[in-house]
Amino acid sequence: MTANSRKRVLQIQLRYNVNASDLAEQIIAGLPSDQYEVTTLFLRGRPDPSEPISAAAHSVYFDCSPSDLKGFKRWAVVRRLFLFCQQQGFDAVIAHRFKPISMMMWISRFLHGTVFIGVEHGIGDYDRLMRRVEARALISNRWRMVGVSRAVKTYLIDRVAAFTSNNTLAINNAIDIQRARCLMLAADAARETLGLPKSGKIIGCIGRLVPVKGHALLIEAFSRISGRYPDALIAVIGEGRSREDLETLIARYGLQQQVILLGARNDALQYVRAFDIFAMPSYSEGLPLALLEGLAGERPVVGSDIPSMLPILQDCGGSVFRSADAEDLARQLDALLALDPASLANKGALGFEYLCKNHSIDEFRNSYRDLLDDLLGNLSGC
Repeated sequence: MTANSRKRVLQIQLRYNVNASDLAEQIIAGLPSDQYEVTTLFLRGRPDPSEPISAAAHSVYFDCSPSDLKGFKRWAVVRRLFLFCQQQGFDAVIAHRFKPISMMMWISRFLHGTVFIGVEHGIGDYDRLMRRVEARALISNRWRMVGVSRAVKTYLIDRVAAFTSNNTLAINNAIDIQRARCLMLAADAARETLGLPKSGKIIGCIGRLVPVKGHALLIEAFSRISGRYPDALIAVIGEGRSREDLETLIARYGLQQQVILLGARNDALQYVRAFDIFAMPSYSEGLPLALLEGLAGERPVVGSDIPSMLPILQDCGGSVFRSADAEDLARQLDALLALDPASLANKGALGFEYLCKNHSIDEFRNSYRDLLDDLLGNLSGC
């Protein structure tokens, strides 16, 4: 296949986010360069000189502000995106998360030779009536919707009339396990880099500091048992609008020496082995990559019983607590902190075994390639 005959694919991300676990990059890795020419477009943000760029053949940065993507102002961005797509003549567009998907729904009405894949990463985006109406009016047979887990797929089909079993499927999130493990620092080195003590058990958590991630619940639960484990810590990697509220909560419980907010870190998965226990107290997730990263580091995991996580936690031998129930989470943390190192290591090994069997990066890449091949082969003329 010549360079001119390669299929041109645009992949749209809401914000710049290129790292070792970025699944948009894994989709690119699964598309043979002699058959596909990929452009990655970031609506917000761009890399600093020290940060990686996309593996795509071309990277484009719109440099939008958050306000540019809201209200009437977003229509200027929609127009800009339409003109860009029209000029480039893409054969396929992969849009990640609601805002890029919504924009491409409107644009798709005018790009008749293009097929579209919308990737939904979470549950709740279509709870608003107008979003469901929009989808019903704009989704055509040139669209496929992908939920990053069975739970997300079920939500889309149950909630939105436009999304059916014919145009909506699940492709489980995955990680490149071998690459992730190569990037992970040894436990002592990870703790030293993060400025954490070498001794004592650490409950680790990775995620943006926003209410839905459940950090406040984790802190509240830990406060109920912290007196029994004076050498134990909670360490949270992530940044966000909830930082001030979390700092206030930490002070209220007198946990300034036992709960550490570490801020954002590039490629946070490299620090997984700093933790003895990996916690996911989220109220809602699509299929959390951080949980898979915890399993890749062979750390025992504890998480809420939300639909996207419950099957994983049950199958990997993880600990489960009732969502939003601080007392139940405290019981699970208490049980894990009471385990000796050998027992913790055994639970981590069982989780890693599950990960290798069920979240293969090769299967993930192949699934997206097959989906694109099918769409381009059958629907591009619609």
